[in-house]
Amino acid sequence: MLLHTLATAKNHGVTGASYNATILLVRVALGLMIAAHGYAKFFRGGKIAGTAGWFESIGMKPGKLNALMAASTEVGVGILLTLGLLTHLAAAGLVALMVVAIVTVHGKNGFFIYNQGQGYEYCLMLLVMAFVPGVFGGGKYSLDHVTKILPWMNKPAHALLTTAIVGFGGAFLQLAAVYRPSKAAKA
Repeated sequence: MLLHTLATAKNHGVTGASYNATILLVRVALGLMIAAHGYAKFFRGGKIAGTAGWFESIGMKPGKLNALMAASTEVGVGILLTLGLLTHLAAAGLVALMVVAIVTVHGKNGFFIYNQGQGYEYCLMLLVMAFVPGVFGGGKYSLDHVTKILPWMNKPAHALLTTAIVGFGGAFLQLAAVYRPSKAAKA
C-alpha cells in the first residue's frame, strides 16, 4: 500500500511534473556518477591494467576480467540510467555494484567515508538511492516511458522485488564466483 501511495504521488500533493523532474534528476545524477567511475577505470589513472592489479590485491580474481566487468557495468548502468532505458534493471546493476564495493572494500572500514580506507557510508547511500528509479522507473522523461519496455514493472512491488533480487542476487553471484580475499585482507 505504501509503495502504491508513493508511486501515485498525488496523495501527497506532488504534481506530475515535479515528480517526473525529481525522478529525472535522481536518475541522471546516479547515471552520470557511475558512468564516470567506469570511464575512469577504462581511460584514467592506471586504466584497466591498474584497476586489475588493485582488484587482484583485494581478492577479486582474475583481476583483469573483474576490472573489465566492473568498468563495463558502470558505464552501461550509467548510460541506461541517464537515458531512462531499462531503468529498473540498470538500478539493480547499481545496487549490485555498491554491494560488491561494500563487501570487498568499504565494509571493514566502518560507516563514515572519512574513516581511514573510506567507510561504506557513500556506497550505502548510492545503493539506497538506486532504489528510487529501481522502484518508480524512469518517469515520464525517459526512454522507458516512450518505448513502454517492461510493462510489468509498472507495479511498484514488482519493481522493488526485481531491483532487490537482481541487485543483491547479482552481487552475491559475483562475490561467490570471484571474491577470494587473502587471510591478511580479511583481518
